[in-house]
Amino acid sequence: MNGRPSISIAVLTENQDDVEFINSTLRDAGHAAHCHWISSSNKLADTLAAEHVELLILVCDHYKDSIRQVIKQKDRYNPEIPVIATQESADETGIQKAMQAGACDLVSMSLKNRLQSVVSRELRALRVERALNSTLQTATEYKRQLKDHMDVSSSSIALVQEGIFTDINDAWMTQFQVKDKDELIGMPVMDTFEPESQAALKGALIATIQGKWQSGEKLIVKSLFNKGDDDDIHLEFRKFDFEDGPFVQIRIAPQLRVAEEPTKLVHDALKRDPTMLFYHRAQFIERITKRLHRKPAQGTHCLVYIKPDNFRELRDKIGILNSEEILGQFAEEIRKRMHPRDVAGRFEGTSIMVLLERGSARDAQVWGKQICDHIAKYTFDVEDKSTTMTCTVGACAVNEVFSSLEEFIAATVSAHQLGKDAGGNTSFLDESTDRNSKQQEFDAIWVKHLKAALMDNRFRLAQLPIAGLRSDSVKMYDLLVRMIDEQGNSVLPSEFLPAAERNNLMKNLDRWILQAAVKFCNQSDADRVFVRLSKQSIKDSSTAAWMQSKLDDQSFDCSRLVVQIPERDAAKHIKQTQALVKHVRKLGIGFALEHYGVDQTRFQILDILKPDYIKIDGELMHTLMTDSNMQDAVSKIVRAAQKRKIKTIAERVENANAMAVLFQLGLDFMQGHYVHEPEIVLQEADSVATNTLSELSSAGGN
Repeated sequence: MNGRPSISIAVLTENQDDVEFINSTLRDAGHAAHCHWISSSNKLADTLAAEHVELLILVCDHYKDSIRQVIKQKDRYNPEIPVIATQESADETGIQKAMQAGACDLVSMSLKNRLQSVVSRELRALRVERALNSTLQTATEYKRQLKDHMDVSSSSIALVQEGIFTDINDAWMTQFQVKDKDELIGMPVMDTFEPESQAALKGALIATIQGKWQSGEKLIVKSLFNKGDDDDIHLEFRKFDFEDGPFVQIRIAPQLRVAEEPTKLVHDALKRDPTMLFYHRAQFIERITKRLHRKPAQGTHCLVYIKPDNFRELRDKIGILNSEEILGQFAEEIRKRMHPRDVAGRFEGTSIMVLLERGSARDAQVWGKQICDHIAKYTFDVEDKSTTMTCTVGACAVNEVFSSLEEFIAATVSAHQLGKDAGGNTSFLDESTDRNSKQQEFDAIWVKHLKAALMDNRFRLAQLPIAGLRSDSVKMYDLLVRMIDEQGNSVLPSEFLPAAERNNLMKNLDRWILQAAVKFCNQSDADRVFVRLSKQSIKDSSTAAWMQSKLDDQSFDCSRLVVQIPERDAAKHIKQTQALVKHVRKLGIGFALEHYGVDQTRFQILDILKPDYIKIDGELMHTLMTDSNMQDAVSKIVRAAQKRKIKTIAERVENANAMAVLFQLGLDFMQGHYVHEPEIVLQEADSVATNTLSELSSAGGN
């Protein structure tokens, strides 16, 4: 074969004789060709993902997809692979059209010599380009290494391969109290950091090796050394390829520290309870009063009231003095599960109250459930004694029916009492109907606003990108709805969606979003968009027929659409969900279960509904980074999904630590503020055709 290297070629044709013809033609020219027969677009995707293909030859006469479709599919995996189109005969006009569509050339199947020449030309150009890029990249990389060495020679730096230290500098030795390099070299890097940081650290190392760690991103961890220092350590990661394989450089990023005046530190300490280290009641009330005057950028404010169950019995068992130490440990476990934006105070006696910013009241209840589950399994140690206990959580979301903070707090405490009356060790959500008359007054106003916004087309579509943790080949978006009031101001979903749900208007909003989603797809290159359906749409038997009618009218490619339903709604209305999913699948629409994982053992619903995707509940992300039990639970979900060939998506990923843990646990995709903030994509008043309420409510547009 004239010493030429073997080349891997994908031949796109439904006729196997074409593959044999091309293979023999190239071998006659001295190319050691290894041809992959691609008879459909699905096989092309699998081959590009699994094989190192250097060239695509498209037999236009015997393949379903056009040149442009093949180019688009190929570009998702490797844009630099050249595509040569062939057909029975080719003229100058045909060649020009093929090249405009993205092919390198168009060759007549009868001209074997020209096919051989074109293949040789494109392979030579491809390899020269790769060699040049490799040379430039290597030169740039070593220049960067040299610059880093000069710039950060005083920074703590370590080289790691396959999780093992291979080299450290003097600053690293000082940072981690190592007298000799041999104490660390050859040892696992995990042994240097606290257990709660190890999952994120392992994920960051794997992500860096696979090229998924973003440049400049920092991982926040805690060291096993310097126990008296509570400061976090910020790690930066970079991949280096040397002769003996890939390495990861770990660098401790310098942190700017602003010295606080001693007087300020003393004043701050006086505002906090000495046992729990949360704010005193008066300070807590002052802070949440100010916070409640500002609407959160996303979601809503929720109050939770947390109190140990039967604490008097525990105090009698371990003693009054020791009981304060237990309360301190109890508060610390709650603090670990709080978001930086959350505010907590010791409210009265043994109780703690926390103001949360969450997507919904349900999220606050889920957060409370996690607290209850964790405390029930936790062992409290004081002196030579050990004990366990449980707690009960009451939760309530802010609502316009509360005329004062007093009413808001009273409703939250009442929710706790209902949970206590139910046996304790639970998280109870306030859904009281005692305020019906006042709620109805507010709802009457909201219904007018909602109907007017639908008639005036004052809803807007926002997209939240879904990023691949394994691959970025598919462009996916979660679609959200925003409302604009008559003055042109944006109204948060947490304000108008509850009223829409209470007054049977969610179905109308669902249908508006579905039509807006089609418009968005037609105006963008999105491969897949996720549209959520409310329980009203699930229970409405006309939903499927309406969707089919609207999508058929617009000749829409339904494979670009995924409907998503909350797991709790799907489980509660399983028969209606089954019927709806069966119908949309016939149209080619995908199906996803969202907010999945609160009931981690509920895998039966996956076998019943067979979703294409499950979205891991975003409320689990707050504790996933440091809670090994939660990591085990999510890992179990991922394994169950992989076994059933279901793709997994993490909701509400907000930082690099969460991404690193998710990467290590094997999830496929993620969404949240770490990926991108929600962005309005359909803004104009005529961006979606205006519909009357009757049109949005009717099946099939009748």
